[in-house]
Parts: sequence; structure tokens; C-alpha cells
Amino acid sequence: MFKTLLVAAGLLSANVAAAQTPVLTVYAPDYFGSEWGPGPSIEAAFEKRCGCDLQYQTGDLLPRLLLEGAHTQADVAIGFNTDVMKRARNSGMFAPHDVDVSGLTLPLEWNDDIFVPFNYSHVAFIYDNTKSAGFDSFEALLNAPDDVRVVIQDPRSSISGLALVLWVNAIYGDQAVEAWKRLAPKIVTVTKGWSEAYGLFTDGEADVVLSYTTSPAYHIIAEEDLTKSAAIFEEGHYFMVETAAKLAGTDTPELAAQFMEFVLTEEFQSMIPTTNWSFPAALAQEKWPEGFQQLPVPEKVLFYTEDESAKLRAAAIEAWRSALSQ
Repeated sequence: MFKTLLVAAGLLSANVAAAQTPVLTVYAPDYFGSEWGPGPSIEAAFEKRCGCDLQYQTGDLLPRLLLEGAHTQADVAIGFNTDVMKRARNSGMFAPHDVDVSGLTLPLEWNDDIFVPFNYSHVAFIYDNTKSAGFDSFEALLNAPDDVRVVIQDPRSSISGLALVLWVNAIYGDQAVEAWKRLAPKIVTVTKGWSEAYGLFTDGEADVVLSYTTSPAYHIIAEEDLTKSAAIFEEGHYFMVETAAKLAGTDTPELAAQFMEFVLTEEFQSMIPTTNWSFPAALAQEKWPEGFQQLPVPEKVLFYTEDESAKLRAAAIEAWRSALSQ
């Protein structure tokens, strides 16, 4: 009887302690919260600071938030890229972050009171440097023999695919359809997402894959493989930033604010390169891992603001669709 009472008391105590531990719910894309993504390390580090329980809910970030609206359980959302920020902002679901962003190391000026950047990269084509000399311009890729096998992602379902059509638009403008027609014979597959496309490349099913300038860092650091390179184009590279934002309706505003501050700390930023395989948004280059320091960086950055991106998106996708459907 006494033993039973002790067990019951222990369970009650544990339940009370759990109930007293504040929970911060963070919505994130699948890749972020996965065991190989940055989520687990960030969770462990933040919980040491906050004495809270950080819980991820992963999935298709913006569509889920827009569907849930005021009923969302999210306190913070992380993983917005600049090409979808306008839709997120227009939802009215997010609050000012009040974070000091003076320490940002982005290659452009950032002034935004809602979204805090945590990493960035440039869209690029990756190739095996033991099999090809690569390409020094977009024109060189378009002029390559048609037996060069290229894999890209669908701009209607992939952020990298959307970045590509905006990149083509930034370079070719009114001639984007013609540019796509020249690239089309080389495109062997259009995948729904990045992982399928990159897998085809690493399996040898493609010679060139749409990815990011930081992708070779994974091979250098994780695999000690120096054979993968990003083709750096003289026309410039489309630039992508990923951001975090605080929900206006959070029921843990202090915790949410603490997390937003955490995003730009050196502890958080130091985890980004080797978990999200991107450039950290607020970390001096000399503090990057060695594999990142040896990556070539485009001299010219091409970038659309969220307003420009929203305005051009439909036409850029249509140029791609019409050219590839012929």
C-alpha cells in the first residue's frame, strides 16, 4: 500500500513539473526539424537558456499557418524565404521582432521589423569537377551540348525552383522564354523538390543539378569529397535569405521574444553552416568552418524584394512552363 502511494506521488510530482515547464511551439519546414537538420541542436541549446520545452511542428510552413489563421498553435515560425515573405506579411499574423540586427553579415542591407534572417545562400548549378570544367556563365550553360543532363526543381512546389525562374528573369528579362527554350533540351527531369533532384545528381543520373553555392560544403566537410563544385556565373546569382518571425497571437510572448533574440547569437549562428549547409546571417567569415571559407562566392548578387518577387512570380513561372511544354 505504502509503495503504491509513493509511486502515485511520484507520478503526480512529475506531471506537475511537466505542467509548469513552459512550451514554445515553433513551426518549421520538414528539413529544419529533421534529425540531420539544424532543429535538434538549436532545440537543445535554447532549452538550456530558457528552461522551457521547445517543440517543433514541421510541414509546409506558410500554407499551414494561413489555413490555421488565428487558431494556430505556433509561437514562432522559422524557414520563410524572401520569395514568400510578402504573403506571410500580408496575413497580419506576425508581430515586430524588436531584435538588434546591426550584427548581420548579409551581402546586402537588411531592414525589416517582422522577419529576422538566420541564413542565406545563392542559387547555383552544381557539377562534378572530375567530369566537367563547369560553366562560367549562364550563357555557357545554355550553349552547352544537349547531351549535358540537367535536373531542376518545379517552381510551383520548390523554393529553389522558384528562385531559378526568378534568376532567369533577372538575367534575361523579356527574353526569358527564349532562354528556357535553349535550356529545355538539356533538362532530363523536373522534380517536385530539392532532395529528389540532388539525389539524382549524386546517383549519377544527372551531370548538373540546381542547388546552392553552399552545397559543395557538405561534400567537403561531411564526406571529405572535393569533386563537387558550384558553377559561378559572370551574370550573377540569385540570392535567397531564410528568416524567422514571431506570431502576434503567441501565448508565450516572452519566450517567443527570447527565441527571436537567440537566432542572431553566435551560438545559434555557429550551428547553421554544418546543419543547414548555408551561410550564417550574423557570423563573421573568419568564424565559418574551413570548408565554407574555401567556397567561391559570386561577385554579383541578384535579388528581388518581396514586392518585386510577388509581382514577377506568375510571369516567371509561365515563361518556364510555356517553354518546357513545347
